[in-house]
Amino acid sequence: MPIDLPNLLTLSRIAAIPLLVVLMFLRTPVGDILACVVFSVAAVTDYFDGKIARDRGIQTAFGRMLDPIADKLLVGAALMLLAGLERLSPLGLLPAIVIMLREILVSGLREYLAGLRVGLPVTRLAKWKTGFQMGSIGVIVAGDSGASVIGLDFLPISWMGEAGLWVAAALTLVTGWDYMTAGMRHAVAQDAAPRSAPETGLG
Repeated sequence: MPIDLPNLLTLSRIAAIPLLVVLMFLRTPVGDILACVVFSVAAVTDYFDGKIARDRGIQTAFGRMLDPIADKLLVGAALMLLAGLERLSPLGLLPAIVIMLREILVSGLREYLAGLRVGLPVTRLAKWKTGFQMGSIGVIVAGDSGASVIGLDFLPISWMGEAGLWVAAALTLVTGWDYMTAGMRHAVAQDAAPRSAPETGLG
């Protein structure tokens, strides 16, 4: 396993998950704001690990494999915590479900296309989706109780976070459809490709 700064940053997102769980289970204003800080710092590493790897020319196959896994683990854990601890309203559950299903869809497509040696590049719109998604989840993790710790209790923090989550879900549907159509094109092309005649064993 290549140990360099980008990969360490990626691994830190996974390492942050147990701490996030503990802090959110405290169900205290201080715990919520600290959980928001942990999630936000972990989310920011998603930008810096890729940037550092590109700038220093140290991109590795291990890093390319681990990066999307770390993202999905962090987002999935946060959304399940928010749902399980009833930190999302019934309407807020809907975009969370959309986001989770999209992550499963893209993971399946990547696995299929990897067998064809075809990459699934991240689009610019997908990066915007990730930004809205991470930001919104972080705001909901802080919640109204966490906002009171830093004197922002006059703002509808939870409502603002869920509104952002709806924006992320809308972008999720668009990017998910883009990825799905790209995967379908390759699947159709694969089915249409001529197959070699089966060997009969006679001769």
